[in-house]
Amino acid sequence: MIKGNPLLEPFDTAPFMKIKTEHYKPAIEEAIKEAKEDIRKITASNEPPTFENTVEALEFAGEQLDRITSIFFNINSAETNDEIQKLAQEISPVLTDFKNDIIQDPELFRKVKEVYKQKDSLNLNVEQSTLLDKKYKMFKRNGANLDPEKKQELRDLDKKLAALSLNFGENVLAETNKYELHITREEDLDGLPKGVRTAARMLAKEKNKEGWIFNLHYPSYIPFMKYAKNRELRKELAIAFGAKGFHGDKLDNRENVLQIVKLRHKKANLLGYPTYAHFKLEERMAETPEKVNSFMEELLDKAKPAAENEFKELEDFAKDLDKLDQLQKWDAAYYSEKLKQKLFDLDDEQLKPYFELNNVINGVFIVAEKLYGLKFKQVFEVEVYHPEVTTYLVTDENDNEIALFYADFHPREGKRGGAWMTSYKSQYHQHDKNERPHISIVCNFTKPTDEEPSLLTFNEVTTLFHEFGHALHGMLANTIYPSISGTNVFWDFVELPSQVLENWCYEKDALKLFAKHYETGEVIPDELIEKIKDSATFHEGMATLRQLSFGMLDMSWHSKDPSGITDVKAHEDKVFEPTQLFPEVKENCMSTSFSHIFQGGYAAGYYSYKWAEVLDADAFEFFTENGIFDRETAKKFRDTILSQGGTEHPLTLYKRFRGKEAAPEALLRRAGLLPKK
Repeated sequence: MIKGNPLLEPFDTAPFMKIKTEHYKPAIEEAIKEAKEDIRKITASNEPPTFENTVEALEFAGEQLDRITSIFFNINSAETNDEIQKLAQEISPVLTDFKNDIIQDPELFRKVKEVYKQKDSLNLNVEQSTLLDKKYKMFKRNGANLDPEKKQELRDLDKKLAALSLNFGENVLAETNKYELHITREEDLDGLPKGVRTAARMLAKEKNKEGWIFNLHYPSYIPFMKYAKNRELRKELAIAFGAKGFHGDKLDNRENVLQIVKLRHKKANLLGYPTYAHFKLEERMAETPEKVNSFMEELLDKAKPAAENEFKELEDFAKDLDKLDQLQKWDAAYYSEKLKQKLFDLDDEQLKPYFELNNVINGVFIVAEKLYGLKFKQVFEVEVYHPEVTTYLVTDENDNEIALFYADFHPREGKRGGAWMTSYKSQYHQHDKNERPHISIVCNFTKPTDEEPSLLTFNEVTTLFHEFGHALHGMLANTIYPSISGTNVFWDFVELPSQVLENWCYEKDALKLFAKHYETGEVIPDELIEKIKDSATFHEGMATLRQLSFGMLDMSWHSKDPSGITDVKAHEDKVFEPTQLFPEVKENCMSTSFSHIFQGGYAAGYYSYKWAEVLDADAFEFFTENGIFDRETAKKFRDTILSQGGTEHPLTLYKRFRGKEAAPEALLRRAGLLPKK
């Protein structure tokens, strides 16, 4: 053991305040040695292989390594710097090698296979049976049956892919951070709400500049696109946003994209699959690329006529209002917001005073208490990686510890864009103890200014509920094994708990609990709630088309042989044709900053947002039958979905909750594409 390294001392909560950058690499190297020793004990044993001494032992091998790497890679997403990024490039191939050492260990695979062959006679419970299946497939799907030469080829591919993915993400972050729109004339701010101007002025002040600065982080970018009258500046900002990784310089991601998809395809072929999508979807609810493409085509058929009508209405509105000849992408948010105001007498600026960040956090806590009996108490003794991070102890109605919850809400230069849930410690049972999880959500919400607290847009409110839904999936886990605990489920099932919770944002009984004016304390009026509900399906056809276009782009990269693709932009333009409404922008390219599929885990999986929407719309209809806070329905959802993780096939879990398979009609009804019941 290396002394003085906090990551190698025993710890329960991550020792953030004590960790220095130089601690990570030696800690990971030492933890790999310990994990290898755990594996050696399994393979060197002379006892006949059993579920306990092989499969279960393998599950808990390298526990410390899992904890350390989760801390490191979470920091690389939420609070990174050049040094951390350089370290990630060094550490990733080392971890890839270690993973491949395990997967390609012939003696270890022999023992797992021997246990697997006896599966039917071992009298395993459901969770043990799932774990055995998972471990056996882990070897089989990662080259354990390959000859030595092909095993080495697979190792090399995995290392290259890990490095390319990291490089892709670093380029996107660098592109996001380097751009700024510096405004010095006050008339160029016309249309922008006061809070948006104040935030831009504060950003300029932080950079020691006069005037106002807007950047590509969502809390700055979205309001500018939505409210700024100056069309040329909207165009400049929109093109900058859409051109990340597409400038032909050292941050250009086109070669990364082509290399990643070609190497993924090569990997799939090496493992005996026709394409990377076939490889990935084998472990998904959707099962095959054909099923995914058919699912998206069906939704496209339903959504496209509605989207085209919405686009025509928007085009006519912009023409009438400002004599606009041609509606462009940088006009979409601006005129949509104006049309929404006209149709529903509603805009974000009316709503924001009722959604002060602390009130919304309190609101999501109250919803969790009413549904699942959870209580949240802020704690101050837990170490955090940045002063903006808050921590909460989560307990049940009997004061039993359920989880530790970290929350990190505002954009920073060292934080990647978007919002996500992650964990620092999984839930599992070991040595007669139920180890409780440490769960985190990371967002990029509107920052407070020197004049106003953090006031969220309604979209940010739904994002908070979404990520908190993921967090509940992690917090309420109650399984034996960490690798099938919490959000360790099929990728097209993981969005069900997050997306279903968003529904509460539209319900009067939920909103009245927390949507209070930050200055007067007035509860949000019924009239505004009605407008929120009435406008919920506004431009839903266009929004569905947009999501489908991303899913189709993802599948186009991963469900065919990409070796003939040489021009990323030309390929993308062709894929977007069936969903295209706006004129194409030659300076922009989606793929070069499509982090979900080239950096995150959504490759051949972006369709899962829509897939899970079918589940969540169907599940929420079940909640509404007995009232949205019905404890019995909530208990059933907790017992059959949230607590079960990946212990059984998701379809089995869902049918146990709902009594039937999810009906797509529920989603189409909610989206206004079919009549309500």
